[in-house]
Amino acid sequence: MASTGSGFWSFGSEDGSGDPENPSTARAWCQVAQKFTGGIGNKLCALLYGDAEKPMETGSEETQGSTDKKTVCTCNQKPCSCLKMDLNYACLHSTDLLPACNGEVATLSFLQEVMDILLQYVVKSFDRSTKVIDFHYPNELLQEHNWELADQPQTLEEILSNCRTTLKYAIKTGHPRYFNQLSTGLDMVGLAADWLTSTANTNMFTYEIAPVFVLLEYVTLRKMREIIGWPGGSGDGIFSPGGAISNMYAMLIARFKMFPEVKEKGMASIPRLVAFTSEHSHFSVKKGAAALGIGTDSVILIKCDERGKMIPSDLERRIVEVKQKGFVPFFVSATAGTTVYGAFDPLLAIADICKKYKIWMHVDAAWGGGLLMSRKHKWKLNGVERANSVTWNPHKMMGVPLQCSALLVREEGLMQSCNQMHASYLFQQDKHYDLSYDTGDKALQCGRHVDVFKLWLMWRAKGTTGFEAQIDKCLELAEYLYNLIKNREGYEMVFDGKPQHTNVCFWYIPPSLRHLEDNEERMSRLSKVAPVIKARMMEYGTTMVSYQPLGDKVNFFRMVISNPAATHQDIDFLIEEIERLGQDL
Repeated sequence: MASTGSGFWSFGSEDGSGDPENPSTARAWCQVAQKFTGGIGNKLCALLYGDAEKPMETGSEETQGSTDKKTVCTCNQKPCSCLKMDLNYACLHSTDLLPACNGEVATLSFLQEVMDILLQYVVKSFDRSTKVIDFHYPNELLQEHNWELADQPQTLEEILSNCRTTLKYAIKTGHPRYFNQLSTGLDMVGLAADWLTSTANTNMFTYEIAPVFVLLEYVTLRKMREIIGWPGGSGDGIFSPGGAISNMYAMLIARFKMFPEVKEKGMASIPRLVAFTSEHSHFSVKKGAAALGIGTDSVILIKCDERGKMIPSDLERRIVEVKQKGFVPFFVSATAGTTVYGAFDPLLAIADICKKYKIWMHVDAAWGGGLLMSRKHKWKLNGVERANSVTWNPHKMMGVPLQCSALLVREEGLMQSCNQMHASYLFQQDKHYDLSYDTGDKALQCGRHVDVFKLWLMWRAKGTTGFEAQIDKCLELAEYLYNLIKNREGYEMVFDGKPQHTNVCFWYIPPSLRHLEDNEERMSRLSKVAPVIKARMMEYGTTMVSYQPLGDKVNFFRMVISNPAATHQDIDFLIEEIERLGQDL
């Protein structure tokens, strides 16, 4: 192996003893590599030099010492001939790291320190004896720490302190007792993939700068379309910055499909359009209509039954009304897994109505799409294969690190026609490879983050069966919670029957309210219970669960489970904690 003459391989003098094949140099290199990389350095040394040149044991006296100091070359000679001296982060800045001359060792040392901070946080995230949250009010955090940006650079010691402080007050969303949002958990393979993605630091708009990532997006989206039920995985799709943007993409494409001239001439050139979605649907449908110039008044909310499912007869009635007014129904957004109740709209009946009136059918399966991976639960999305487009967020039920949202479109090429602008400085037509892999022109964004690799690598690690087991476990935990509280004193269910998803909605009734008549005063007092318990949860840091009102129902708890680390014991703990924190209300 030839010496590079400087930097990482330079451990000796100019007489050739700096060559890594020199035994003394090998030992020195291994010592440093072992310090920086632990077991990886050990294996690398054994691979390069054989068993005869093993590094020192990490527990030896020579490797013990301050975690704030590492060895680093301080001379400017090439190759260097000095002995290593202690590295002090209080004297170093970012300009001492790569691409600085001879910055390799300082860079490895600094990144190892950062890695230690991250790994400690990861381990604590799964430790039930640690807090889910170290809550401070905004003014307290602002006063206790200096978050302001300055003209002069901080030292690397201060940068490491910034990292520790940030994670100290971060919410441990991977904690087994964090139930606050639809996206929870911390997958180790997904985390590794996210680190790799950031290291690669590229853009998804052309094959020439993201060849593997572009191919993985093609492969993964095709697999997702196959699971939806489109023959051979045909169609199109893209990973976008969240379900709200995916839903807006669907509305944009639906409008273009019906009135392609809108792309050049704008909304003034077409009739008034009307979209339909359930009264329990995600707010992003209205937000998308506002952003696209369609207007929130042109989004009609369809009635739901007591379980939160869209009522097809009301949908058809409202479509007929709109047509009689001379407006154009163009888009129906059905929901597979509503945000609060976890309800699944009757997709087959909705598909029949959309076909009858020639309306684009979109399925917002951001929350419920993961159930397609489960043979036991995928029936809840029967009819999804008849949709024109589907939103599916793997960062929810599938546990992929944020963010990872896909829009799937049944008609191939439509997305490209809708969004392409033919920027010649990116999408040259005389490139020497298949231009269909330059996917950037079908996106609204130019800069697009690599979101696919986390999902792809986790899928490789788990297989479809692994995702299935993970999702089935979460649904089983939800049923366990439902059975635990449905007849328990002090609890009332928001709706009757087992939950279809992992959403379990309930009121906790403190002892002081259990014998009151069901009247306005009781409802007023009950509405204050969940907010107080939630505030106490956060102040103690023991657990987190969401609450909200809905329609005429006052504040209730909405429990959701998407973290595969959660167990029956964690569900028991949640109920006991709610009772402990709320019994005096």
